[in-house]
Amino acid sequence: MADVMLVTGGGRGIGAAVALLAARRGFDVAVNYREDERAAASVADAARAIGVRATIIQADVSREPDIVKMFQQVDTFGTLAALVNNAGVTGGFSKVADLTAAALGKTLAVNTYGAILCAREAVRRLSTVWGGNGGAIVNVGSIASRLGGAGEWVHYAASKAAIEAFTVGLAREVAGEGVRVNAVSPGVVDTEIHATAGDPHRAKRMAAAIPLGRAATANEVAEAVLWLLSAESSYVTGSILEVGGGR
Repeated sequence: MADVMLVTGGGRGIGAAVALLAARRGFDVAVNYREDERAAASVADAARAIGVRATIIQADVSREPDIVKMFQQVDTFGTLAALVNNAGVTGGFSKVADLTAAALGKTLAVNTYGAILCAREAVRRLSTVWGGNGGAIVNVGSIASRLGGAGEWVHYAASKAAIEAFTVGLAREVAGEGVRVNAVSPGVVDTEIHATAGDPHRAKRMAAAIPLGRAATANEVAEAVLWLLSAESSYVTGSILEVGGGR
């Protein structure tokens, strides 16, 4: 039986690309989704076609009971070896002066609160102190945490900055327990997240500001994630790997 990777928000975008690349690298995959069961099932079917086991798990990662239940379902599927904390929301485009408490609360609940609690549950399964075999966690941050997101989504940038700081702290906390913790920090990625936020043409519009002249693909980010989970990065922990095209 292969090691299991849990990918939150694994039904679309970066998460789907990570799940499928993980399948190609021999992981069994658990694909988390909140609402779009069909998309998650399609990813799982594609993973099975590659030759690994796959399952889908419905859970809203902004809710602790859902997170706990999700990890319990992973336990029944196999032995967790890797977590990719990918689920995220932008909270919509808004200047801080116009930001609502509801939008801020949702952004922090998914991007920060949820990712930290997912990491907690993963550590309880991976850490040798907790009886685990070790493993790795990759959190999906954003270069917005460095650039700030002014005029569009400062609140989103702040939520991702928190996760990148958490990555460094947790990595140091569990380094002696067989668990490596890193983050990828993507720039503009050509996925549906822009349309969901209300600007379907944002990736093309931003291309002129990117030194490489284009947005990243989800697969390019997935390659970085899988490298951080691989034996080739065995001495890498507490690192934030930018995949930003030079911005």
